[in-house]
Amino acid sequence: MKTTVTTSVGGKQITIETGRLAKQADGSVLVSCGNNMVLVTAVSSRTESEKDFFPLMVEYQEKFYATGKIPGGYFKREGKPTTNAVLTARLIDRPIRPKFPEGYRNETQVVATVLSADGSFPVEILSSIGASAALHVSDIPFEGPTAAVQVGRVDGQLIANPTPQQLEKSDMDIIVAGTRNGILMVEGEAKFISEADAMAALKFGHASLVPLLNAQDELREKAGSKQKRAFTAAQIDADFKAQAEKFLKSKIEAALSIREKMERYAAAGKAADEAMAALVDVITDDKLKSKRAKELGVIVEDLKYKAARSMILDRAIRIDGRDMKTVRPISCEVGMLPRAHGSGLFTRGETQVLGTVTLGTGDDEQMIDALLGTEKKQFMLHYNFPPFSVGEVGRFGGQGRREIGHGNLAERALKAIIPTHEKFPYTIRIVSEVLESNGSSSMGTVCSGLLALLDAGVPVKANVAGIAMGLIKEGDRVAVLTDILGDEDHLGDMDFKVAGSNQGITSLQMDIKIDSVSFQVMETALAQAKEGRSHILNEMEKVMKTPRGHVSEFAPRIETIKIHPDKIREVIGAGGKVIRGITEQTGVKIEIEDDGTIRIASADPEATKKAIAIINDICAEAEVGKVYRGRIVKITDFGAFVEILPNTQGLLHISEIAHERVRAVTDVVQEGEEVDVKVLDIDRAGRIKLSRKVLLSKDQSGQIQ
Repeated sequence: MKTTVTTSVGGKQITIETGRLAKQADGSVLVSCGNNMVLVTAVSSRTESEKDFFPLMVEYQEKFYATGKIPGGYFKREGKPTTNAVLTARLIDRPIRPKFPEGYRNETQVVATVLSADGSFPVEILSSIGASAALHVSDIPFEGPTAAVQVGRVDGQLIANPTPQQLEKSDMDIIVAGTRNGILMVEGEAKFISEADAMAALKFGHASLVPLLNAQDELREKAGSKQKRAFTAAQIDADFKAQAEKFLKSKIEAALSIREKMERYAAAGKAADEAMAALVDVITDDKLKSKRAKELGVIVEDLKYKAARSMILDRAIRIDGRDMKTVRPISCEVGMLPRAHGSGLFTRGETQVLGTVTLGTGDDEQMIDALLGTEKKQFMLHYNFPPFSVGEVGRFGGQGRREIGHGNLAERALKAIIPTHEKFPYTIRIVSEVLESNGSSSMGTVCSGLLALLDAGVPVKANVAGIAMGLIKEGDRVAVLTDILGDEDHLGDMDFKVAGSNQGITSLQMDIKIDSVSFQVMETALAQAKEGRSHILNEMEKVMKTPRGHVSEFAPRIETIKIHPDKIREVIGAGGKVIRGITEQTGVKIEIEDDGTIRIASADPEATKKAIAIINDICAEAEVGKVYRGRIVKITDFGAFVEILPNTQGLLHISEIAHERVRAVTDVVQEGEEVDVKVLDIDRAGRIKLSRKVLLSKDQSGQIQ
């Protein structure tokens, strides 16, 4: 039976219904706002998987029929998920994942399908709400509901779920997701906002979620409040656990006191191997042996978790020996790659990232066949995380969701400092190569990306850096950690990444693994992050503070000129003949915009000058009183037509050829001959009157000898 609830957020009505579509799924809802509709389904297997992690899969599908379009490409059907679809799937995944019970191992899949969209409302928000609602009304053990809202700010006024038009004027674009108790996820970008402004946005976002949470509770109650499946996490045999902990505790604690990552991992691995040999390998029952081996892995991870957190909360010592606020040692290099247009190597502790910049022309812009139309990207950042960066062996192939997500976060951080296309008319591509990783390679990407931009001579608006903050919380005891290690991310309760300049924040991302974190703790984390970010920037600026005053010799030089829009047709020529000729003659690339802006790109400055001269000649207009060297293109009884500029002719009347009387034009000049003429007048119709005789002295003859 169809059940519907309606609520309002930011003055926009949101409707959630269940019981009409996809009824064989464990949970299914249709979430809509105006003409925007998303179907979200949730299904969870009835049997536990063998995996030692929670196998949650979130899929987000954009259907082109949703906007009345047929997809591009050869096959004319939707292909693999776009970058935007992957990022949206991550936004849906991150707030719901922590709300499943600890130890739940049943394969679970959430699928969001965009059925209708007009661009007036963020469909990713509808998808996130739908994911929670589908799980909430189902019998799947989910401790929801959760909800999400997009926060913008126009003219100092915070707005929930802004329209695209409002977003263009907004100085922030932040998605906030959470429960009644607090925020679970933050993802967004901003234009140098203060920490106080960021906190105001988070508080506003959380307050805006409440009607959506109420609506989901109402929907569940109206739909019959399905009994949630009984779930009890697997229990480890108490005797075996006690035995293993006694054997391992001191060894794991000793391993965690080793500051170098790979040595620490080796020591912990050795302890686990010794426990396996002493406690598991002696078991003769194969089934029990396999079970105990699995349990031993859980015990090892649990001991690491407790030991690391105890070191921090009890002794105020972190795994690598630092205090809570110290940033790991930093070193930077620029210009290490001779042929890249810019390069920067950023090393912070055991995290090392190589950033490169390539400058291109309009031909290099990325064209995206998006749901709401074709989009162009003039700035791109691509993040690569090879397995050797963490000392592992792995397959190479396409980019995973993590790589796409981390790259997007870094791209958002740097996008705010990229100059306008009018000021710097290049397509810019940054590639981040993570060479070593032990904590926040995405923020290392921001730092190496800035160094590469400076090295490439890009006139950035400000210098930015990024830092990752962590949290350890046990009851009332709280420790906020600056510049977290990979282990602290894994064992901690919060991962909070903040990037920006000394003036303000340009991007932020937060994931919370526990039920809630107070706003006071978040304020502390933001303030501590500002200190750390300022320190990192200071270290980077010791190596390079301002952009080089020129681009690389291997980068194309782009010169911009402006012509009258009426002249565009002449520069292009019939069927592109003229512009093709200029390109073939000079070897340059030429881009022409509708407003008459022309960009000429070439690595050879002389070729650029030559192309500009040709274009200026084509677009030049005759000036009264100016002398031109012209070519006679046609002779008549009353005079000669002279081409003084490309596609520009004037009349040299027979009376203006010479001082003496001329009986026939051909007595003095011939077709194809070049002559010097002066413009006497240009009438309202644009007709040009020329004279030759004014350039001749009285005693000079106009006759051909």
